[in-house]
Amino acid sequence: MTLLPEKLACITGAAQSEVGRPSSRSALQLTANACLAAIADAGLTPADIDGIATYPGKSSEGGGIAPVSPSEAAAVLGIAPRWILASAEGFSHMAPIFNAITAIACGLARHVVVFRSVAQAQARLASRASTLMSGSRQRVDGNNAWTVPYNALSPINTFALYAQAYFDKYRASEAQLGAIAVNNRANAAHNPNAIYRKPLSLDDYLASRVISSPLRLFDCDSHIDGSTAIVLSHRDAAKDLRNPPLHVEAMGMAVGGLWVGRYEGDFTELPAAARAGAMLWERTELRPADMDCAQIYDGFSIHVWMWLEALGLVPRGEACRFVEGGSRIALDGELPLNTGGGQLSAGRFHGYGHIHEATVQLWDRGGGRQVQDAKTCIVSNGGYGYGAMILRRD
Repeated sequence: MTLLPEKLACITGAAQSEVGRPSSRSALQLTANACLAAIADAGLTPADIDGIATYPGKSSEGGGIAPVSPSEAAAVLGIAPRWILASAEGFSHMAPIFNAITAIACGLARHVVVFRSVAQAQARLASRASTLMSGSRQRVDGNNAWTVPYNALSPINTFALYAQAYFDKYRASEAQLGAIAVNNRANAAHNPNAIYRKPLSLDDYLASRVISSPLRLFDCDSHIDGSTAIVLSHRDAAKDLRNPPLHVEAMGMAVGGLWVGRYEGDFTELPAAARAGAMLWERTELRPADMDCAQIYDGFSIHVWMWLEALGLVPRGEACRFVEGGSRIALDGELPLNTGGGQLSAGRFHGYGHIHEATVQLWDRGGGRQVQDAKTCIVSNGGYGYGAMILRRD
């Protein structure tokens, strides 16, 4: 039987820098802080690291979306990697992690640090020209080229259409969608690195302004400054390190048509997310019922419903009722969800905050937000490109 590459890799360290809105530190400082802390968390030194990767690679787009390259980070960290991933196309959020796993399985590296750094709060404070809403922008590309000419200046305009289609088909309600934001905020209250910790009630949610109907202010994630880093190690090396290794039980990935302006299906699902989910479950004997908690991508709250269904965690059309009232997704519920506050309350790391939170739970570091006896966690990532992982602790 062929051993899947992810079975040869483990997460051995993880850390976040301070998270600010904005931060007084530069993106490179934040990156160094997160990477050095993650390396130390694993019980390693920078000299032990022979691979480095980031998402999506340093971007010329500006706006603080990707301000630090892996080569810059390597220089600051004082490492000399023999394997490096400089870029990942489009919205392939988890590609650096999956590529690092493959590199480890192929013997190209033994310990890889993967980081995600953002400085969007600093950029937007400095200039409104860093946003699509600036009249000074003369040209856009990628997915924006298919929407901005029609005055849809934010991804919220796109995903509001999906939310409305879901509402119409499954008779979902705003109160049901609001349960996502309310649950996230309750969990963020126990996360000292979350940017929003003030209690949020369902009434507060329903009273918030509509941004793009039916999505409201609290349905949107928030731009931040900060860095998240994880260390991946070969399983043979992981057993001798500081932390119990977190095994990458399975992974799944797909590319969606939204990035190139292709919209398909009935707008109540993300077909590529479903393909990523199918790939994930083909690579493990675990089943959805075996998951102790879930860190589900929430660029907008509607993503959570579509991902829950794409991963088979709930049946099609039932996510709205599953989250209703919040009891089943609470810390002591059937499927504790976004236990660190998610991107809606903890800030937008483009899914890497979810990966970090999975390590927090599986290493029993959650404090007031800790899920009791958590040994498995499913993580999903992306609204345009799609990746998912199952992490497991023995």
